[in-house]
Amino acid sequence: MPQHEYTPQQYIPIQVNGHVGGTEHRAPNVQLESTDGDTSFQFTFEAIRPGLFRTTFSSKTHPLPPHPSCSRPVVDFGGLKPTTQSTASQKTIEVGDVTATVDWSGPPLVTLQSAGQEKAIHRDLDFRSYCVDSTGIAHYTRYKRDTLHVGLGEKAAPMNLSNRHFVLSATDCFGYDVYRTDPLYKHIPLLINATPDGCVGIFSTSHSRGTYSIGAEIDGLWGHFKVYRQDYGGLEEYLMVGKTIQDVVRTYADLVGYPKLVPRWAFGYIAGGMKYSMLDEPRASEALMDFATKLKTHDIPCSAFQMSSGYTVAETEPKTRNVFTWNKHRFPDPEGFVAKYHEEGIRIIANVKPYVLANHPEYDKLVSSSAFFTDPRTKKSGIARLWSAGGGESGEGGHIDFTSKAGFQWWYEGVKALRKCGIEGIWNDNNEYTIPDDNWQLALNDIDQATAETGKAIGLWGRSLHTELMGQSSHDALVDLEPEIRPFVLTRSATAGTMRYAASSWSGDNVTSWPGMKGANSLALNAGISLLQCYGHDIGGFEGPQPSPELLLRWIQHGIYSPRFAINCFKTDENDNTIGGVIEPWMYPEITPLIRDTIKRRYEIIPYLYSLMLQSHMTALPPQRWIGHGYESDPEVWTPEVMAGETQYWLGDTILVGGVYEPGNTTARMYLPTKGPEDLGYLNLNEPHQYLPAGQWVDINSEWKDSIPLLARVGEAIAVGKNLQTRSTGDHRFPSPNAVEDDYRAVEIFPPKGASNKEHSYVWYEDDGISSKLSMSTFTLTWSSTVESITAKVEKAGEYVPLWKDLEIVLPVGDKRSVIMSNGSSCQRVRDSRGRTVFRIV
Repeated sequence: MPQHEYTPQQYIPIQVNGHVGGTEHRAPNVQLESTDGDTSFQFTFEAIRPGLFRTTFSSKTHPLPPHPSCSRPVVDFGGLKPTTQSTASQKTIEVGDVTATVDWSGPPLVTLQSAGQEKAIHRDLDFRSYCVDSTGIAHYTRYKRDTLHVGLGEKAAPMNLSNRHFVLSATDCFGYDVYRTDPLYKHIPLLINATPDGCVGIFSTSHSRGTYSIGAEIDGLWGHFKVYRQDYGGLEEYLMVGKTIQDVVRTYADLVGYPKLVPRWAFGYIAGGMKYSMLDEPRASEALMDFATKLKTHDIPCSAFQMSSGYTVAETEPKTRNVFTWNKHRFPDPEGFVAKYHEEGIRIIANVKPYVLANHPEYDKLVSSSAFFTDPRTKKSGIARLWSAGGGESGEGGHIDFTSKAGFQWWYEGVKALRKCGIEGIWNDNNEYTIPDDNWQLALNDIDQATAETGKAIGLWGRSLHTELMGQSSHDALVDLEPEIRPFVLTRSATAGTMRYAASSWSGDNVTSWPGMKGANSLALNAGISLLQCYGHDIGGFEGPQPSPELLLRWIQHGIYSPRFAINCFKTDENDNTIGGVIEPWMYPEITPLIRDTIKRRYEIIPYLYSLMLQSHMTALPPQRWIGHGYESDPEVWTPEVMAGETQYWLGDTILVGGVYEPGNTTARMYLPTKGPEDLGYLNLNEPHQYLPAGQWVDINSEWKDSIPLLARVGEAIAVGKNLQTRSTGDHRFPSPNAVEDDYRAVEIFPPKGASNKEHSYVWYEDDGISSKLSMSTFTLTWSSTVESITAKVEKAGEYVPLWKDLEIVLPVGDKRSVIMSNGSSCQRVRDSRGRTVFRIV
């Protein structure tokens, strides 16, 4: 974009309601107006809550985001009383342990200072802070070198975004390079700078395209800086201050909403593959039933199938994808097919795409009802090239304009019809909205922010706005049909607002490669920080060559330790570009038993994973975490290798997940973060099951046919269940012999090797797994240990009553101690499985 940067230099305080600085929100604030230049710009700064501040920079020519990705929050200081001090050109606002200073002796300059810290946690760039740049703005801030920058939704590896430049947009990046491609699928302008002394997040509410240069631009005059450039409109930003990344994430969730409840079935193995729904002979429905039969033959549990858009492909030429239609040759009886899959215990997640090709049977109807964007050049529906059939093939058509009442409603009714057919989940795919022209016009039928001054151009309102509204339409259709059941919407693209409607996302059309598996860790960690917390990857790679047996097994071993576990792909086939190849768990017979055992382990740990997701819903704490999470006082976590976030991560508080990312390698280098001298260290969950002190780098042996590196925090635990598919206690809609009752629970504990004077506790959460309203119980296992025994007790709080009655305690391999219940419950040694000692509490 051409640069037309102008920085207003002179500002004066403005009168609001007869008071300088204003009292509109009864909060400490600064309101300024520029007096130089031919256009007056307004700057505001407002304290909202402890650690949360709002800034705006706008004018009549540069209006605030007309549909911000979060509502303006209520001012609430929680009993704290802010204090202020003012001079002729400066105002200081102190809220709790954060002091904000706004200086307008030149361009507005915001500085944030945390109590007890000598250096500012945030400071705008002197003389060049808030700038007009053509149709948009630029916001410059000082850049802290050698610190950690995270967020931005989903960006190329490594996790640390420092010294890099990013496009803030979303695109359909089929077969992307996980280390180089930009942009990817998400548009979330949230950037967090984390240091050992504290963290600050900056979040823009605009859906407009833009860029973020995070120390990547260096200028001798201006020094080291970050700059957020927004293509259209004025600026609305929130500044969030906290001691840790999680403090900022929690404040961010207060703004945009906490992660949605996810149905428990979605944590099982989710199968997929475009080939199955693209088959004419045998029919796709028959091929999918054969897939279900093979699952039983190989004793591999499966909870859902991602049905690609082949079910919508027209039966006659041109055989293009026509959303919300059924190919009746491939699926002669859609309702009957879905019912048969339910009998197998497998849910269907159906693919839907927010565009309509010109040969769609309802295209003309949608044109006449103004369901598409309007091209101002032709005054007609905007025409774009859209993916139509095989890899890289396209046809003409239009994107649904979800600000159009007709478009929103048509989509809503289409999703409703799929749900009535029995489809359990809606897969919002290809929703990046790569519209070719910023001047295409929106309908804005039901959006009351539309004004004559704002206009209807998609550039200002933002292409990604439609990702949010598409999510809302899909979500509302499911909720209106079954208000008591939590909806499941899976989305490929996302904004901050999209996740108020979508429960899950993934990293899109990745490539089969060892670096692809490794780099996915970084994507997941930044996604979780950006509130995409039920997140995963297409295991084995969506595009590219078939994985080798070693890579496939490694990837599955890795994938079961992420919130979303799915094997789905479209392997481009040069002989038939419309079908493609698939990855199947039994494709290499020599490792099929190992894959089966790995998937069964996934089912065992679902209680642990599901508890983490309930915690995510309540507290915005991501299940997958950077290894510095909770270990901020360990200086080693602030080194470049650890801040890269590529090779290991926490799954909850207990499991430290490592990996091997090269073929033939059998050793992983891992860092074991420490909380200080009293840290009890780690236990290797694989051979030789040794205890390892914290605060050191270690080499962990990892044979590819055994396991990836897995370490447990000593003093922690995980809840586990059966190693097969179980039925949520609240879900009786689709009875199946392949889904048994969830009536078994155990806790794998990792006590210190010998005697310990510490009492340890582990808390996990359970509910019925399906209801839209959360009714939950909390379970707490507390224990202490001696050389000869472990003394434990279990407590329950909450209304939810699980099916399991007894609880088993599982000790690590080689630990022969007995378990004694302190509350008088009997405790029986019941079995010895995999070298572990197991006790049942009755």
